[in-house]
Amino acid sequence: MAKVFTVIFYRATTDEATRTAYVELAGPAIAEAGGRVIARGLPLAVKEQGLDQRSLIIEWDSLEQALAVYQGEAYRAALEKLGGTAERDIRILEAVD
Repeated sequence: MAKVFTVIFYRATTDEATRTAYVELAGPAIAEAGGRVIARGLPLAVKEQGLDQRSLIIEWDSLEQALAVYQGEAYRAALEKLGGTAERDIRILEAVD
C-alpha cells in the first residue's frame, strides 16, 4: 500500500494555550506511532480561494496506521485537551506513486 498523508487545516483557534497543550500530547502520540510531521505552520503563500490558516501535514506508512493513531487512546487524550477551542478540517490522502 502507498504511503498516506494526514492534512489538517485549522479554520479557527480560540485559545492558543489550549492548542499548545494539545500539541504537547499529540506530537509524541503521532511520533511514537510512526507518523512524521513534514510541514506545519502558516502558509508561505496563499493562492486562489485558499485561506491563510495554520496547517499540518503528517506522513504515514499506511492508512491503517493513520486511523489507528486518530482512534487511539493517546491521541484521544490530546483531543480532549483541545476540547472545542479549534475548528479543524482533517483529510487523509494517498500518496501518488
